[in-house]
Amino acid sequence: MSLFRTLVFRGLSLFVVLLTVLFLSVIVLGATGFSDRLLTATVSEELRGLRQSLSQNINDPNELERVISDRREQLIEFYGLDQPWYYRLPDMVFRILTLDLGEARTLRSFSGSNRVSDIVIERLPNTLILVTSAMFVTSLIGLYVGVKVATQVGSRFERAVSYFSAISYALPAWWLGIIFIILFAFQLRILPSSGMFSVPPPTEPLARFFDRLWHAILPVFTLIIVSIGPWAYAVRTMVLNISQEDFVNVARAKGLPENLVMRRHIVRVAAPPIVTSLILGLTGSLGGAILTETVFGWPGMGRLYYEAVLAADESVIVALTFMFTLLYVIARFILEILYVILDPRIRYK
Repeated sequence: MSLFRTLVFRGLSLFVVLLTVLFLSVIVLGATGFSDRLLTATVSEELRGLRQSLSQNINDPNELERVISDRREQLIEFYGLDQPWYYRLPDMVFRILTLDLGEARTLRSFSGSNRVSDIVIERLPNTLILVTSAMFVTSLIGLYVGVKVATQVGSRFERAVSYFSAISYALPAWWLGIIFIILFAFQLRILPSSGMFSVPPPTEPLARFFDRLWHAILPVFTLIIVSIGPWAYAVRTMVLNISQEDFVNVARAKGLPENLVMRRHIVRVAAPPIVTSLILGLTGSLGGAILTETVFGWPGMGRLYYEAVLAADESVIVALTFMFTLLYVIARFILEILYVILDPRIRYK
């Protein structure tokens, strides 16, 4: 019963975190004037284009100004600029909390829908193929390499992994992506430079699936290269710290096989921090990689956030912030349960 009560309390505290993030999002967008400035700039840009197009057909300056003024009033009402931000944004947050993501003001899905849920549903699989798959591969290789390096401290293999980790951590993903595009797409001409499909795209489902995978090779490989080094070194550090504890030395002094010591006394104790990094990393990967997706022209969740900011689409910005925070809250709650399973020393009272 104490465990159940504690988990309920943790769940409520994480829900408060979710509300706090949404509240801060409203403050940043509204109280700073960022929202009003972006929307005002959007209205001005649309009116400028309208003036240029109408000036070719309307010769009377007064009539032109009247049409522009009417359109300005319509846009102000459409974007909600006729209301203060503390009326406009909180209503949007309340709808999002009830999972009514609403409609985007400017962005559209590939099929033309302006519903935020439709836009996200189209982009999420692309991020799963690109960023999440790269994170999954990185995690598996990093776990194996990190544990292996921790057992060979001072060896050439350990030094090589340390050097590679430093280089991998220092490489910006967008810069490496550009280098790979120049090398593999323009010089060797063996991989596509950007996009998800060839032009024209295949029509058969199977051919379309393999064509998408072919376009994903280069960005996935880029993300793996820049993230596998830091992850492997982090696992190595966590495992190495545990392997120097007294209870591990006692287990070895008893004559237990090294494989048994590694599996039961080292890896199991190091499992909670490793699993924490793994789950939070996989959860964060659903948010996409803004720069990498932009460089490779990959329409995922990260690029959607970038497009929402450029378009000053408040509905999409707040909805994505809510979704990403909700994923973090769910991941944290799962970790609270896994801690009890992975480490018997943890008991909630």
